Amino acid sequence: MNLGEIEELRSELGAFVAEVFASVSRRDTRGWADCYLRGLMLDGRRKSIQPMADRLPDGDMQSLQQFVNQSPWDHAAVLRAVALRTVPIVEPEVWVIDDVSFPKDGRMSVGVARQWCGALGKQSNCQVAVSLHAASDLASVPISWRLFVPAEWDEDAGRRTRAGVPDEVGHREKWRLALDLIDEAIAWGLSPRTIVADAGYGQNSAFRRALVDRGLEFVVAVRADESAHPHEALPTAPAWSGRGRRPAVRYRGKASSLKALALEPGPKSHRRVTWRKGSRGPMRSRFRVRIVRPAGVAIRAHAIERAGGSAAWDGVLPTATLLSEWPAGEKAPTEYWLTNLPEGTSTRRPVRLAKMRWRIEHDYREMKHGLGLDHFEGRTWRGWHHHVALVTAAHAFLTFHRLHPKVPTPA
Repeated sequence: MNLGEIEELRSELGAFVAEVFASVSRRDTRGWADCYLRGLMLDGRRKSIQPMADRLPDGDMQSLQQFVNQSPWDHAAVLRAVALRTVPIVEPEVWVIDDVSFPKDGRMSVGVARQWCGALGKQSNCQVAVSLHAASDLASVPISWRLFVPAEWDEDAGRRTRAGVPDEVGHREKWRLALDLIDEAIAWGLSPRTIVADAGYGQNSAFRRALVDRGLEFVVAVRADESAHPHEALPTAPAWSGRGRRPAVRYRGKASSLKALALEPGPKSHRRVTWRKGSRGPMRSRFRVRIVRPAGVAIRAHAIERAGGSAAWDGVLPTATLLSEWPAGEKAPTEYWLTNLPEGTSTRRPVRLAKMRWRIEHDYREMKHGLGLDHFEGRTWRGWHHHVALVTAAHAFLTFHRLHPKVPTPA
């Protein structure tokens, strides 16, 4: 947007800021929030503080620096207000878990470490954040974020102090951060939706089990080499002489890979499904659902624990539904998901929900390229979380305005 277009939205933006920053008691602080949001939405290649201040008629670099990096306003309260304002308008069908990386030079920016960097497609120096989004076919908005703190930061008191990392914050696996985000959103009063995630989360049986324990439905991607037994396979008890410990109940055959289970009936078992209309016409491919019993050491150990020990466990592994995609012209299925949607659900529903994850890539592109999500140049915990909350608010405002335009607005 140019300055003229921003000015046309000033009153609407002012009302939005007053609502979502209501937890901020100081009027001047709310004023700098309004200024910062306009800076994020205004045209310009770089959305760090100095370039934004230079572009804004009322921009003041020192005041914006203090607002983002030192002012003690609560970013979580702002994210909650933004979510409660915008999520119902999106009318989401799914909540999507994902993560995003921010390449960084040096080692002093909060949470930075050499780790997998999705933005670069390789191991590199970066920050990583886990995010939760509410999505429908028409729109999506981020709900909240968690900055991933690598294990090396737990033992580096100097870096933690300089970055202002709270004492209670430490290394926590990404899948646990994802669960924290889901629990937080529910505690805010948002109604949970089917959880969708990529294989980085979906292949983790503890993550899937935690969703089941919370009574949540999910459609999560998994790798082709994940193992499972066919639904109809049942364990047997080996012969026991009556002496020594009774042998554990086991499945006779070795678990197969999901790829092998999807290949068994051949490509004709996968039926064509159209999940939505894209800009180039209907989006369709071939899919199949099949009930399986996911296997693995962790799954077996948990089943034994819940039964009260190996002697009490009947050996039957819990079921899940395998969804596989076998596009025309491919020699084998290319994508796999596990879901706990009720048996009898039509194939189209899990396909639609799984494919809705594309909206989140759109979110990341807009927030990075249009709103400067990855342009923050500060190093502190507080500054990073303030910047991300402000980008989330700007994205939510634009999404709300696109869905409910009051005046003509550029795309």
